[in-house]
Amino acid sequence: MMIKRFFFMALSLLLVSSHLQADGSAIDKVYHPYVQPLERELEWRMVGADGDHLQRLGLGRSVNDKVFIEGYLIAEQEGDNFHLQGYELEVKLQLTEQGEYAVDWGLITEIEKAYQENEWEIASGLLMEKQWGRWVGAANFWLEYEWGEDVDTEFETALAIQSRYRLSPKFEPAIEFYAGENTRAIGPVALGDIRFAAGKRLHWETGVLMGLDNNTPDATLRLLAEFEF
Repeated sequence: MMIKRFFFMALSLLLVSSHLQADGSAIDKVYHPYVQPLERELEWRMVGADGDHLQRLGLGRSVNDKVFIEGYLIAEQEGDNFHLQGYELEVKLQLTEQGEYAVDWGLITEIEKAYQENEWEIASGLLMEKQWGRWVGAANFWLEYEWGEDVDTEFETALAIQSRYRLSPKFEPAIEFYAGENTRAIGPVALGDIRFAAGKRLHWETGVLMGLDNNTPDATLRLLAEFEF
């Protein structure tokens, strides 16, 4: 029953998202609502399609067992042109203990500033996750607001859903769905952890998202690597 409720909530958010993200692709990554104390992280991720790539390089750390803060440099490659696009600050808050309720909850807030232009975006995401046996379902619902020169001042929403099977710590197959005004995509993803010394690990993700409408590229590649230390 609780599994059905979880996916009903995710489906409800999808239906709400018929007025979704107005600019660019909604494909990024699926966040999980957990914070580990004393965690430090170096992260790189890339999303690319049709020869264009958006990359993020981030450095973050947990403040305590509830709050994680990370800063990013954002770079964009369009053909042969590779340039710094902007900066981003991200704060994630774990709202409930893992397993405390039927669904685990978290909240994330991001603020982004364009590198040279006076363009800003602030986004807040509700993070949900439910585990049953070896299956894990996660959903992120985003509310975004952007303003500044040469951009429309408006609210936007976005949705990301992931369902993964915990086959082994080193390899977990998954399927992801992303929705935005210019995005409808679904596809297979693989992820896993490579552990080193105590408290050190490399988390990796790779996937190909197939477009479901004419606004979304036929195939979007996403890659992620996080080194936790």
